[in-house]
Amino acid sequence: MKMLINVPETVVADALRGIAAAHPELTVDVENRVVTRRDVPVAGKVGLVSGGGSGHEPLHAGFVGPGMLSAACPGEVFTSPVPDQMLRAAAAVDSGAGVLFVVKNYTGDVLNFEMAAELADDEGIQVAQVVVDDDVAVSDSTFTAGRRGTGATLFVEKIAGALADEGAPLERVAAVARQVNGASRSFGVALGAVTTPAKGSPTFDLPAGELELGIGIHGEPGRERRPMMTSGEIADFAVNAVLEDLRPTGPVLALVNGMGATPLLELYGFNAEVHRVLSERGVPVARTLVGNYVTSLDMAGCSVTLCQVDEELLRLWDAPVRTAALRWGC
Repeated sequence: MKMLINVPETVVADALRGIAAAHPELTVDVENRVVTRRDVPVAGKVGLVSGGGSGHEPLHAGFVGPGMLSAACPGEVFTSPVPDQMLRAAAAVDSGAGVLFVVKNYTGDVLNFEMAAELADDEGIQVAQVVVDDDVAVSDSTFTAGRRGTGATLFVEKIAGALADEGAPLERVAAVARQVNGASRSFGVALGAVTTPAKGSPTFDLPAGELELGIGIHGEPGRERRPMMTSGEIADFAVNAVLEDLRPTGPVLALVNGMGATPLLELYGFNAEVHRVLSERGVPVARTLVGNYVTSLDMAGCSVTLCQVDEELLRLWDAPVRTAALRWGC
């Protein structure tokens, strides 16, 4: 497979150097793999720290900035960052108001963030955690006990980040982050396999003419494989799977997310079908976001994430944000 890299061993470091060159508003520690807002710590503000394996860009470093994350810890491709990274990030952003760890529900991430929280406590840093587990496709999967954490991570980081920027205390920021996670569900679909730099070839076999319903963001198996479906048929299956579990009683945020190799032309067409299904089911859409936000390297496919919102959550979603990958109101 052709890739725009030097060698697989330096992919993450090279990307971090590129982030530093493009975004002087960030502080990028390439050696220790930590990306922070340049203005941290912000007096009186809860720090938000997230992270995970690289390969899901712009998650998480692309969401560091005012109105969202204070810091991100990128691991190797599809591999959890280590506790020392998380501790370094927590120490950098802590102003004395505490730090919230936003953790996707993958076993390595959960264990390492828990260890980092213990280390932070030893350093006198107050830490709370929220574990994102929004994927309705399967109950347990490769590397996961319980549901996988996927697109709702963006909703949690944006809404909790806005609340933290308003000066809310750690307990309140953590409670709202958990509320957002509890009100969110996702479902992903793969049209093609993912290729990691280290392997240089597809990590699983998906025959021509087939798709995988319920795929994970590391290529973990989903619910089933079927012959290729139309955009409308995929939307029917994915949205209904989310609604059967979420059962919203009010308006939702909708994220139509590309897995990395799906053109925006296709994503916007798919978004039209998602809105059709939601309209048919009587679910009002308050806001919609379409694009590549929680990706899986070069996987072709998409995911749908819905989050039921009230007036407060919608206000926080609309609040200004200024990051590399998400920006409005500034």
